[in-house]
Amino acid sequence: MNHGFLKVAAAIPSVRVADCAYNKEQIKSLILQAEQTGAEIVLFPELSITGYTCQDLFQSQQLLDDAEMALIDLIDFTRSYEVIAIVGLPVPYQGSLLNCAAVLQRGKLLGVVPKTYLPNYKEFYEQRWFTSSTDVRPGIIRCCGQTVPLVQRQLFRTPSCVFAIEICEDLWAPNPPSTDLAMLGADVVFNLSASNDSIGKYPYLRQLVSAQSARCICGYVFTGCGFGESTQDVVFSGKSIVAENGNVLAEALRHQLTPQLTISDIDVQRLQTERRINTTFAACARNVKDLEFRMVDTELTSQRNLPLDRIVDPYPFVPKGATLDERCEEIFDIQCEGLAKRIIHTHAETVTVGISGGLDSTLALLVCERTFRKLGRDLRGIVGITMPGFGTTDRTYTNAVELMKNLGITIREIDIQEACRVHFRDLAHDPDVHDVTYENAQARERTQILMDAANQMRGFVVGTGDLSELALGWATYNGDHMSMYGVNVSVPKTLVRHLVTWVANNIADENTRTILLDIVDTPISPELIPADPDGNIAQKTEDLVGPYDLHDFFLYYTLRWGCRPDKTFFLACKAFEGIFTPETIKHWLAVFFRRFFAQQFKRSCLPDGPKVGSCSLSPRGDWRMPSDASAASWLQSCENLRQLSFDF
Repeated sequence: MNHGFLKVAAAIPSVRVADCAYNKEQIKSLILQAEQTGAEIVLFPELSITGYTCQDLFQSQQLLDDAEMALIDLIDFTRSYEVIAIVGLPVPYQGSLLNCAAVLQRGKLLGVVPKTYLPNYKEFYEQRWFTSSTDVRPGIIRCCGQTVPLVQRQLFRTPSCVFAIEICEDLWAPNPPSTDLAMLGADVVFNLSASNDSIGKYPYLRQLVSAQSARCICGYVFTGCGFGESTQDVVFSGKSIVAENGNVLAEALRHQLTPQLTISDIDVQRLQTERRINTTFAACARNVKDLEFRMVDTELTSQRNLPLDRIVDPYPFVPKGATLDERCEEIFDIQCEGLAKRIIHTHAETVTVGISGGLDSTLALLVCERTFRKLGRDLRGIVGITMPGFGTTDRTYTNAVELMKNLGITIREIDIQEACRVHFRDLAHDPDVHDVTYENAQARERTQILMDAANQMRGFVVGTGDLSELALGWATYNGDHMSMYGVNVSVPKTLVRHLVTWVANNIADENTRTILLDIVDTPISPELIPADPDGNIAQKTEDLVGPYDLHDFFLYYTLRWGCRPDKTFFLACKAFEGIFTPETIKHWLAVFFRRFFAQQFKRSCLPDGPKVGSCSLSPRGDWRMPSDASAASWLQSCENLRQLSFDF
């Protein structure tokens, strides 16, 4: 599929116990539906051809013959389709019976994979009928007129991925076969399961699937038996789960009386990138280098532009729902603990913060306030300095001063306008020319004041710049780019807003809450250009560098997952459909890469600051990049993008 995605389908057919002819037709119907969705692989439950609950009927030659005849018909049925089907059935072998998965495509039996761990406790009696793959010799199995090797470990290579198979109980084992299979190269694991229901079992199973996909850095597709299995002693509600590296992408509704097909897209390219980054994965893979396995190449399939059957979150840095408050509190605590350690280590008597009335400086001040409370220190040791300049508006100035008053910190006000005018005269710069010199002189004057004031008061400067500004280089080198400890350094702009709102709603008193919420609603601006005739902010950051909603999205997929520009564009079009046009996204994507490469020199000498999330631009942490690296290939990729009509 486009951009490294693999479309998969997890099927839950209706069954009749021991009626292979009926079950075969149900499987055919779902194979056809999966083919029509564009799925590359469709998975069916354990023993789906016979039904899982046949019990001693598994000892009947009639049932075994019926199962093989049904499989022959299914293999023939697949001749007309490209989708790979994985079905379950009992297979006689060397005087024993194996619980197997059969892999079918284009009229061929690609492989037969036997189950390893057979449950034989409580309601399970599988060892009464079946033999484990570990208890039989590898060999050649003849099934449905075709001959394939019978090997415990098998990998199947498609144009999109390498996949492997385990069956039901294999996942519940302390050392699931999928662990070794992932180390051997499987990007995606498919699990044919039965999995009956009992109270509390489904959440536990969901955790197992999610955790195994995370541990193996893989996609994991699970499907279990549904309506029609015997309810003599247990009930099978039908469970399908598609997970990717710890995240559940899709799941079926349980307790349905009709067949279901759960469709989702696994980002194989993302998984492969994560494995390359995570050197521990490669270290573990070395432990299985001597294991024998069989690699099977599947038939080539045609390339198709398919709809993306997964949600793309437009705000990947911002947690959703009930977890937002928990995440905000955790991030805030990380920031505070980092600052507390730096205060204690440096024996600082004070901390100094430049307060502008904007989002970033507000968050930094709130972190300082909470840190001082945790340390049991007098809040007057926090020195907030407001430094009005040529672009300061009444709204931001008032919010800055009132916030500092409400928090009870030390307030200093130092107007920078006259100092800048002297500097302009020294440089012979016309102050009516509002160019980069005009702007940066103000930023550097403010930083000089903060640094010297911190020295004066036996403390250090707490930086306010955030991750998004660092990515775009939206900071003055050796101006607001510099501090002695940057508490916001790995917090993206889209998250800063939520953190300040969280403090307003959960910690602040009513007066402070009102101020904080007004700051949240204030346009983002460095306020280095004079206000408009009505006294409003004239210099709006997002008008100049683009929407932070988009830039944070670009940053996440570039930094966290190493995506190509065309894939990032594709995902952004899906995420922001109806919000930004593809042409708008394309424009700002090119701006992002142009600035990201050009501004690396600022990130190469960042002050210390705590990493709080999955991305950091610190040269001592997540990102090491030459300051003079060429952006040509990335910009050419952006140039090659066209305003495509994506079918989402």
